[in-house]
Amino acid sequence: MTYAVGDIHGCFFALKALLEKLPLGKEDELVFLGDYVDRGPNSKEVVEFLMELSKHHRCIFLRGNHEEMLLNCVKNHSGCDLWYFNGARSTVESFGGIDEIRKYLDFFESTVYYYEKGNFVFVHGGVKPGIPLEEQDPFDLVWIREEFIYSENPLPGKTVVFGHTPLEKPYVSSDKIGIDTGCVYGGKLTAFRVEDRTFFQVECIGRRW
Repeated sequence: MTYAVGDIHGCFFALKALLEKLPLGKEDELVFLGDYVDRGPNSKEVVEFLMELSKHHRCIFLRGNHEEMLLNCVKNHSGCDLWYFNGARSTVESFGGIDEIRKYLDFFESTVYYYEKGNFVFVHGGVKPGIPLEEQDPFDLVWIREEFIYSENPLPGKTVVFGHTPLEKPYVSSDKIGIDTGCVYGGKLTAFRVEDRTFFQVECIGRRW
């Protein structure tokens, strides 16, 4: 089975609760849609937990726009104002400083922009409609919103599973499935099982951060 997990944003205890809810087997695969850090209080714990999890399960870690901003600032020393405007302070505090974040750059650099399996494409933000997957601009893959969501059949023959755009409940259409349900904003953390199109969720309100 393949499970996709939506935007975590430092919500460590919700992540643990969600994974405990999944009936994971040794052969199952987890696809994380990005945005592991920022805004929530426990970004370091999330990253360390995911790194450990990948030793025991097949995990695909996609890159979100927040990982992109982190790398631009911490590694390339650019765009730091944009990153801090989008919740970086909680990440820096969680890790204990920029120098500590640098110790985890291998994890952030190993993230990928998309993952394709059968008729499903997993991506953080979405895709530019009408452009083949291999020709997509990485910027669009992590940042795009309305142009993708309001399009029809953006990748012919494929169902795109995405995060990035927080909604009260999963977005389901014939060609798109959105599973960012705004955990860090008091919503839920959502996982989606591909084979039977089943959703799993945990509440984030009132959890011990």
